[in-house]
Amino acid sequence: MTVMPENPKRFGIFFFYDKDGVVDDYVDTMVLDMRKNLDELCIVVNGALNQAGREKFESWSDRLIVRENEGLDAWAYKTALETTGWDHLAQFDEVIMFNATIMGPVYPFSEMFTEMNRRDIDFWGITWFHEYPMDPFGTTPEGYIPRHIQSHFHAYRRSLITAQVFQDYWRDLPTIKDYDDSVGKHEIPFTKRFEQLGFKSDVYVNTEDLQGYNFAPIMFAPVKIIKEKRCPIFKRRSFFHDYRDVLMQSVGQDTRDLYEYLRDHTDYDVNLIWNNALRTMNLMNLVNNLKLTYVFPTRAVNPPCVENAPDLKIAMVLHVYYLDILPKLLAYVSTMPAGTDIIITVGGEEKAAKVREATQDLPYNVIIRLIENRGRDVSALLVGVKDIINDYDLVCFAHDKKVTQLSQGSIGDGFALKCFENMFATREYVANLIDKFRQEPRLGMMFPPPPNHADYFAPYIYTSWGLNYDNTAELLNDLGCHVPLSKHVEPIAPLGTMFWFRPAALAPLYDRDWQWEDFPPEPNNTDGTILHAIERAYAYVAQSAGYFSAHCFSDEFSRIELTNLAFYVKNMNHDEKLPFTVFGKGKLYVRVLRKLLPRHTYVEIRRKYRERMDRKRGL
Repeated sequence: MTVMPENPKRFGIFFFYDKDGVVDDYVDTMVLDMRKNLDELCIVVNGALNQAGREKFESWSDRLIVRENEGLDAWAYKTALETTGWDHLAQFDEVIMFNATIMGPVYPFSEMFTEMNRRDIDFWGITWFHEYPMDPFGTTPEGYIPRHIQSHFHAYRRSLITAQVFQDYWRDLPTIKDYDDSVGKHEIPFTKRFEQLGFKSDVYVNTEDLQGYNFAPIMFAPVKIIKEKRCPIFKRRSFFHDYRDVLMQSVGQDTRDLYEYLRDHTDYDVNLIWNNALRTMNLMNLVNNLKLTYVFPTRAVNPPCVENAPDLKIAMVLHVYYLDILPKLLAYVSTMPAGTDIIITVGGEEKAAKVREATQDLPYNVIIRLIENRGRDVSALLVGVKDIINDYDLVCFAHDKKVTQLSQGSIGDGFALKCFENMFATREYVANLIDKFRQEPRLGMMFPPPPNHADYFAPYIYTSWGLNYDNTAELLNDLGCHVPLSKHVEPIAPLGTMFWFRPAALAPLYDRDWQWEDFPPEPNNTDGTILHAIERAYAYVAQSAGYFSAHCFSDEFSRIELTNLAFYVKNMNHDEKLPFTVFGKGKLYVRVLRKLLPRHTYVEIRRKYRERMDRKRGL
């Protein structure tokens, strides 16, 4: 074992990978604070590294290695160790290995090093992964995963660095092909292997009291170990972790609690999280893990989230086509705060005259704009008001939603209700919603979630992309909006085309300078057009501009939604009728469903539907 001298000499190895070779500023914050505790730093990059990243790393490090993206972190460390040489490494009291899968520091790393200097050990880390009763990797001789130091941070003392068994370990490290290999062949067995050889280990964050609570406290008790145990780091994975696994281990609160604790109770700049997350993570993962679904009171105004926040210049853009709905729309207009500009787009002077008459007594500055009957509500927003949209800090966009293509008006009316009641239920609701934009400067859009009742159920369950993944991806590419997107992950989108937004968040869309001719003339298709692509692109445009999007609910409508979702969860695996509703609607609906769903899914639903109908007929 090694007792550290008063001023230990440390050699650091930092491993970095980013598929685009971009070094985000969370890396700057972490590495530069770590650098204060190191005498020498080697940075190893797997794969690409852009010029800005190279310049950063060269200025911070004593040596930069850029290598093929092979062997993940384990072989990157092996490369650094062997090319540095064991004789040179033996001159240091400690070798530190850390990587970009962690974020921080929440507290200065010097605090951690000061504490660990007092401990008589051979190697250490920051956090434990606790013993797990099985070995899903099939690599441990014990047949289970033993307690081990997580490999996002390892520290080796001279007693271990100079040991032949340690040097042999790195020389003989097996080929690492993927994440499972890295964990199963290196991270999991390392700690127990060297403990059995007589070396003593420890961690800075003692989580023995959490054994039996969770196997990975850094993921599933992050606030507790930061707040109570002064853990200086948290996992980047918290924000994109597979949500199925989240719900297997918790009720899903941990990442939300982590973010809000960092935001409200520490000096850590949460913009560092957003800058990386919005560039590299699928928006659905962020919405799920961070609980980007806000519920606001309709009968009370929350205390201001941000004291002395600058006031926002607000507009409501309202597209009107169906004049019979106008009185209902104007009731919603009355929920806007004083000083809001109400901009109404309408096609034709005759309609405009009726709108002027209906709005003449509104206590707002009402602006009426004539537009062409081409592109519907989408062109009204992108063309009809594009010259003044940047005059505002925050805009509410709505239209007279009237679903006419479904067999029963009550189905479409339910969708409209979901949009209206979660956009501007009451004055108090709107005040609370606006205050959330003040609290979260990176919040770019807020809108109701998609419909999930009646004819909307099958698309909601199976795919919300409809026929629009390819055209949406093409549109985003044309706009220069390069964000993670997958046809296998449902979109985050204002499918009713009603939303609150910061104009800055949609700047890439407005930079396109749309013209009326860019939109198809009437009559329009019910799916697969540029209108539907834009509808699904809004939130990803905002993401590319550095803003996140969220769903919004009124407390009153939440009663409906929670009841519906609970019913689906309890019954959809037992009630065959739910997925098959669309089959009873006629050939048009069946054809649409066939286009929307993967072939094997469609065939399976059709087969079960026919079996159900045969049973009803007694066949």
